Amino acid sequence: MRAMRFLAALLFSVFIGVSVPAQWWKVETSRLDTNLRGVTVVRPEHAKGISAVVVWASGSNGVILKSIDEGKTWQRLHVAGGEALDFRGVVAFNASAAYVMSSGEGEKSRIYKTIDGGETWNLQYTDKRKEFFLDTIACLTETHCFALGDPMDGRFLLLSTTDGEFWGPLLTPSMPAALPAEGAFAASNTCLFVSGKVFHSSDSGHTWTVVETPIAHGNASSGIFSIAHTKQNEIVVVGGNYQDPEQTVAVAAYSLDGGESWQLSAQQPSGYRSSVACNGDAECVAVGPNGEDVSSGKLAAAIWKRADALDLNAVAMLDSRHGWAVGPKGTIVRYIDHRSLHRTTQRDLPHPASPLPDK
Repeated sequence: MRAMRFLAALLFSVFIGVSVPAQWWKVETSRLDTNLRGVTVVRPEHAKGISAVVVWASGSNGVILKSIDEGKTWQRLHVAGGEALDFRGVVAFNASAAYVMSSGEGEKSRIYKTIDGGETWNLQYTDKRKEFFLDTIACLTETHCFALGDPMDGRFLLLSTTDGEFWGPLLTPSMPAALPAEGAFAASNTCLFVSGKVFHSSDSGHTWTVVETPIAHGNASSGIFSIAHTKQNEIVVVGGNYQDPEQTVAVAAYSLDGGESWQLSAQQPSGYRSSVACNGDAECVAVGPNGEDVSSGKLAAAIWKRADALDLNAVAMLDSRHGWAVGPKGTIVRYIDHRSLHRTTQRDLPHPASPLPDK
């Protein structure tokens, strides 16, 4: 893990599914030799021949997966020369256009883009310097995107593109200087840094404000790991200590005033959580190596309740019926809208899918 202390985010929306005991998730595939950390869900607009929601996922060992039929079948895609890369982030817009970002020192950190559904990938950015290390990628539109990296030359690195092709460092004179051994946490591609503070920019990264949060921090393995918000304008952060995943003190907090002030959740999640997201029904879920927690209601992140015991890294959701989460060993699970189900037992879940076909 990289040394880390601060969280910086552009506060992009991340919508993710809610998980309650195992009947809320359906295992779609597993047993693939990869640790999946990136997932994105999109609903194509006016796409010929594709009416279903499209899901993309990415992870270690150069793995990129895509489903154009809402997870019924999955296709493995290949980046030429990228077989050993760790694709920590993926952002897609339809079945054809997507970015993937790999993490690692120097040239192991790369940004690729495809516009033909993964048939070919164009390397858009990398850097030979050893201190170059990308952590997360996010987009406002298909052509306006950002990538966040560990500090270089004394400040956190923020790359941007405004045409969807050419990337370059964004000058951030108002961003505080990085502290010694500071770095980002590349775990779930949810616009995150690790810290007890939130760096907030409302103008695409040109100016920044810094706010203290009550999330536990103080060492290189503790702090805020993920940020999301609800449609009720509640901002949610989760984290903890990844070296002590059972610790439940000061793991989740929320803000009702755009991040100016923060409150600890009255009932905390059941340990370290690497990713959080919320759907349109005022429900949020936090996932981590020892399970998931759910929070819902008027204050969507105030009371967390233990749900599954799945080992998951990241989640993404369009609405209460379209959500997916990913984790180690190639695990992909689909969220099931619990309101439409009667009681379901674990044995009703399907067996892991057979090996995925290569493209």
